[in-house]
Amino acid sequence: MSDSVSDPVSEPQNEPENEIVTADDVAQTFTLEQFPEKLAVVRLGAGAEVPSWAESSSLFSVTATALETSVVCAMRSVPKKAKQAGPFIAFAVKGPLDFALTGVLSTLLLPLAAAEISVFTISTFDTDWVLVPINDADRAAEEWRRSGHEVTLAVPVRPERAERPARDQTKTTKQEKKHT
Repeated sequence: MSDSVSDPVSEPQNEPENEIVTADDVAQTFTLEQFPEKLAVVRLGAGAEVPSWAESSSLFSVTATALETSVVCAMRSVPKKAKQAGPFIAFAVKGPLDFALTGVLSTLLLPLAAAEISVFTISTFDTDWVLVPINDADRAAEEWRRSGHEVTLAVPVRPERAERPARDQTKTTKQEKKHT
């Protein structure tokens, strides 16, 4: 009997290893557009309608789940009593981005995590948005530049929106339906 004892933990295993690909392995650089508008993330109840005060010139987003409705909008219009977080500054990844592209957010968020900058992210059909607390916006931009990304100032464009008809104009009574 040999005096050596086999330690299965310290011996190399002959099984194939699954290597995790990190953002450092991805040779991607992006251009981010920094928007000047102060944004808020507002929590509404489940099934809540979008309030009339919710608007923005840069980013407006509504996300609804069975448990809550969240609205990202201009901070200037949010009532003080609303449950909210912010102010945030939004950075948009210049797009459109291909849906097959991988590692975009990890590439952009790892430098911010290392600098202990918190984020709130949103994805749209064309691109990704990273919201950072207003007091960390300059540091975030600097961290991205150090990582090889470009940060430019965006020019907000107010989208053309069709006017919503007043509620009483959209309802049709049972009497009106019979006559049509």
